[in-house]
Amino acid sequence: MSESIERKGIHLTRALKSRHIFMLSLGGVIGTGLFMGSGLTINQGGPVGAILAYLVAGFLMYLVMVCLGELSVEMPVSGSFQTHATQYIGPATGFMIGWVYWMSWATTVGLEFTAAGMLMVRWFPSIPIWYWSALFVVVLFGLNALATRAFGEAEYWFSGIKVAAILGFIIVGVLVIFGAIPLTSGAPAPMMTNLIGDSLFPNGLSAVFAVMMTVVYAFQGCEIMGVAAGETDQPEKSIPRAVRNVVFRVLIFYVLAIVVLSAIVPWQQAGLMESPFVQVFDMVGIPYAADLMNFVILTAILSVGNSGLYASTRILWAMSKTGMAPKSLSPLSSRGVPLRALSITLCFALVSLMTSFVAADTLSGS
Repeated sequence: MSESIERKGIHLTRALKSRHIFMLSLGGVIGTGLFMGSGLTINQGGPVGAILAYLVAGFLMYLVMVCLGELSVEMPVSGSFQTHATQYIGPATGFMIGWVYWMSWATTVGLEFTAAGMLMVRWFPSIPIWYWSALFVVVLFGLNALATRAFGEAEYWFSGIKVAAILGFIIVGVLVIFGAIPLTSGAPAPMMTNLIGDSLFPNGLSAVFAVMMTVVYAFQGCEIMGVAAGETDQPEKSIPRAVRNVVFRVLIFYVLAIVVLSAIVPWQQAGLMESPFVQVFDMVGIPYAADLMNFVILTAILSVGNSGLYASTRILWAMSKTGMAPKSLSPLSSRGVPLRALSITLCFALVSLMTSFVAADTLSGS
């Protein structure tokens, strides 16, 4: 497959730079799994169990990223691992991987819409979640319908906001742990009491394995680097650099953030309906800090949804070029964007919005 796949004079262009690839991979990982799912992980696995689960999942992510990075340098195409599997294993394997991956991300995009709507309830409790979800659908579709370079720039800044927020949270959290910033409740500095107070594994060691699926899901998004390789300028230089930087920075962000959360929020109080990051700022009482963190998390979730929509669209488009998906999805817009594949992916993702008003109590686990 050539560096740009031609169709009637229109093609995918290599418009993404090294900084775009790095922040795209980083931004794809830092989202719902960390900001929203970490509370449930701490609650079910216990504080030390949650940290252990993230460490093990992080090691698995490292192995995957190294392998994917090597393949992406050798064969930098938008089909990524789906194309790699087709060529090096067999068409049947490539077909299965491509469709499973597309469905996985398309479903996740719908989850991001719902999670974003849940965050808006903090500010607008009287407005239904699905109203906000519909608004965010329009926003993300618009971003993905733009030229690839515009999409890359948007993700670069979105991801920058998330990284800065996590670093700020870690600094504030450490100060809270050791009493430099007091809790509004008047309680003494938590120190390591919440972290190891009850036991290392309050729900048993088996609970750590039970939450492992949630944790592995949290790292979903690192592979977007491979999907974006087909639109990357100088992939032989950009991809290895992105692999080295993303893996270790993600591990640092995740593990340090989980340690801080576990030390401040008692594991019995951590849950799913409110982000534990927002809980911490509510406990500290810094004016508007919780609302600011809520906004950052909203940005993070929309960023993941944006990246996921990009990745699943490109995979579907790549399969349409090889006959593994309907060929009617292969045309590109004048901006070089596969709008038909994008529209089909978004329509499939919209089915997930039903979880906000059809059996919402059951699906949210409440």
